[in-house]
Amino acid sequence: MNPNFRNFALWVVIFLLVLALVTLFQNPGHRGGGSEIAYSQLLNDADAGKIQSVVISGQDVSGTYVGGGNFTSYAPNDPGLVTKLQGKGVQITARPPSDNTPWFIQLLVSWLPILVFIGAWIFLSRQMQSGAGRAMGFGKSKAKLLNEAHGRVSFEDVAGVEEAKEDLQEIVEFLRDPQKFQRLGGRIPRGVLLVGPPGTGKTLIARAVAGEANVPFFTISGSDFVEMFVGVGASRVRDMFEQAKKNAPCIIFIDEIDAVGRHRGAGLGGGNDEREQTLNQLLVEMDGFEANEGVIIIAATNRPDVLDPALLRPGRFDRQIMVPNPDVTGRERILRVHVRKVPLAPDVDLKTIARGTPGFSGADLMNLVNESALLAARRGKRIVTMHEFEDAKDKVMMGAERRTLVMTEDEKRLTAYHEGGHAIVALNVPATDPVHKATIIPRGRALGMVMQLPERDKLSMSYEQMTSRLAIMMGGRIAEEMTFGPDKVTSGAQSDIEQATRLAKMMVTRWGFSPELGTVAYGDNNDEVFLGMSMGRQQTISESTAQKIDAEVRRLVEQGLEEARRILGERKDDLEALAQGLLEYETLSGEEIRNLLGGRPPVRDGGDVPPTPARGSPVPTAGRGRPRENDGSLEPQPQA
Repeated sequence: MNPNFRNFALWVVIFLLVLALVTLFQNPGHRGGGSEIAYSQLLNDADAGKIQSVVISGQDVSGTYVGGGNFTSYAPNDPGLVTKLQGKGVQITARPPSDNTPWFIQLLVSWLPILVFIGAWIFLSRQMQSGAGRAMGFGKSKAKLLNEAHGRVSFEDVAGVEEAKEDLQEIVEFLRDPQKFQRLGGRIPRGVLLVGPPGTGKTLIARAVAGEANVPFFTISGSDFVEMFVGVGASRVRDMFEQAKKNAPCIIFIDEIDAVGRHRGAGLGGGNDEREQTLNQLLVEMDGFEANEGVIIIAATNRPDVLDPALLRPGRFDRQIMVPNPDVTGRERILRVHVRKVPLAPDVDLKTIARGTPGFSGADLMNLVNESALLAARRGKRIVTMHEFEDAKDKVMMGAERRTLVMTEDEKRLTAYHEGGHAIVALNVPATDPVHKATIIPRGRALGMVMQLPERDKLSMSYEQMTSRLAIMMGGRIAEEMTFGPDKVTSGAQSDIEQATRLAKMMVTRWGFSPELGTVAYGDNNDEVFLGMSMGRQQTISESTAQKIDAEVRRLVEQGLEEARRILGERKDDLEALAQGLLEYETLSGEEIRNLLGGRPPVRDGGDVPPTPARGSPVPTAGRGRPRENDGSLEPQPQA
């Protein structure tokens, strides 16, 4: 039986018993014995002096005889009755008349406020004693216990992060057989910190560890600790570890731990910081339990630079595992995991898709597969073909096609020459990726774009590659200037100029590619104003050095501008041919561009735009239009 129902039934029985007892003792005079007599008999007995006392309640009369015995009677509205009884020396007691409301209703109304008060007191006392209710349980942990009902995850469901899986295999072996390590005096790491960009599968890896070890898995977010009440965060940390110890061996997974584990001492205002109290309690709990208790903390973050050093010291999170974006082999394995339930056409080549998606995370690849399946369903197909994957990839990377956007002929012509300038420069500079596609179909916020397909994943960039990229970015503006004149140049190169300036500044201030300034890094290593340790941006370079940096940045951008001008001046015929091809076909693949420049125009079957080959760069190399939100990913990230 449900305990709540049993308690409710008990209180109902107690209430009925109390009600019955009160009813028995209510109005004893009315409930005593006595014969009912007629009103005429009442008058005769009064005249004979037989009545000792009466009680008059409205028209109800009850009384006692002189020799003993009780009687009741109903008197009409007779004003002379009281005078007659008084004349015979009868003791008269008057009471207000009673209504026709049942007695139990009257009793309930009179006792209702008391019963409500008693019920509220019982409810609050039970909540305080149990501590599990919502009213008094705000100090309890919000960690959720995942079990088999939530779906078991194993290492077979995790792909593309083989190094991380190997490091975590040791954790699994400890949870399965802790005595194997303890016999040799070994101690398993008490905490494991998973560090990597968003979407790389940090949470999935933690669940796979719990699934492989077959142990309880508690999950909580870093933002679930601190709330409006003082002391709630520390209380929840204590309660979470108490629950974990009861279910040991187990795993506690804290997602986005940087929400609660930021560097201490950065509170504004000088008051007590509730987040710091929570962090202090977390530090104590992590370093307080013994290794043989079998409680392992796995946390995930993409901001390890803001974590408190005490949290990362040996004995707490003493092992950091990098979970980077997968390489081409890892991307292929991830795609194979996500297409298990997707019916694929024979022409789908996952290796080609993986090669054309450098920089994609596991979440990006999952979204790519899902978009492909949705696109195939929208087209009424029963299987997903390579064409759906390519269209979905273009949609994910560049945005959906805006074919309804009305462009004038002049705007189309200017966009075609702009994108043609990018492509011609890209085909004639050294140390650059092959041109993959050029299009003048508006996508997202850009009116057109040129994309390049990297032949492999790149971990660094050379000076030659950077200067070539600067020239490619400037190719669109130079093409507009050479074709339409300086007075007709538009603002379409805004994104190109911003990206080129950003790249040139990184070359000067980070990578030491300036003979004037030398191999010195200028400025802070992080451009964030507030990382938990500072309250504002600080000037770390002198005014003269800042002027030299600006001059060097301008020199590099102008150098790329002149290189693009030289190439397009020598390749005017190629620019004209490519621009006319874009105006006719709107989208050209890299192979079609090379054939077009070689005098072989593209052949289109049925007039349809052909399926595009796998494209590579996660952002367009150059495009005409407004910059997208995340164009910062275009910056090369050299290997440290």
